[in-house]
Amino acid sequence: MSLAKTQELLTLMARLRDPEMGCAWDQKQDFHSLIPYTIEEAYEVADAIERNDFEDLRGELGDLLLQVVFHSQIAQELGLFDFEQVAAAIGEKLVSRHPHVFAGVKFDNDEQRQQAWDEAKAEERKQKQPQQQAESVLAGVAHSLPALVQCEKIQNRAASHGFDWPDTEPVFEKVREELHEVHEAWLSGDQAHIHEEVGDLLLVVVNLARHLKVNPEIALRDATKKFTRRFHYIEKQVAASGRQLRDCELAELDGLWNQAKRDLKQV
Repeated sequence: MSLAKTQELLTLMARLRDPEMGCAWDQKQDFHSLIPYTIEEAYEVADAIERNDFEDLRGELGDLLLQVVFHSQIAQELGLFDFEQVAAAIGEKLVSRHPHVFAGVKFDNDEQRQQAWDEAKAEERKQKQPQQQAESVLAGVAHSLPALVQCEKIQNRAASHGFDWPDTEPVFEKVREELHEVHEAWLSGDQAHIHEEVGDLLLVVVNLARHLKVNPEIALRDATKKFTRRFHYIEKQVAASGRQLRDCELAELDGLWNQAKRDLKQV
């Protein structure tokens, strides 16, 4: 985007927020009211990428950029910061986090680069809260992240400071242990205990995914899409017989599920 187009976008946003000549909806928005829109736009960017729809991606990136401009305009009106300061801050951050590109630092491997990245982020957090004497290594992970993403980030932080299994096999054993504890909780009938143990199981599954170098959020999204494709297959088969799903026995639906797995294997 040229500087002229950037300024044009900023000017348009300021006009929309104008107290007298602007849009009533845009005028009444604030940081908090925009949260769901900002999150939604980020997910729509991800969706366009996953569908390889690059024309749609162009539009969705524009929608996400609008959210940055919108928040920056509100901040400017409140005397907090403006878009230029947002751009300057990320520029400074990119330089500080890439000393091997901008400062001639040499790294021998990806582990050293990741360590330097983590140290740079930790220093940035320390500068934000200089009065804090001993900040937790887990500080700075956003609480509003999707649960799987937040869990993975927290576990990565802990692992980078030595709190992790040295290899993968013990994690499999931990998954089996937690699954057994879920079963025991279920037998107890204590719903609060079941809730707790299911959470523990999910946490250790995320840990297993991390050890297997699988992104748990993406893996679950892919598995959900696969489930959806197979379920649609079952719906079509049942509809072709003139029935609805509730008219079928579970054994028949299970058979159709296995058929879907075979027929859609290459999909």
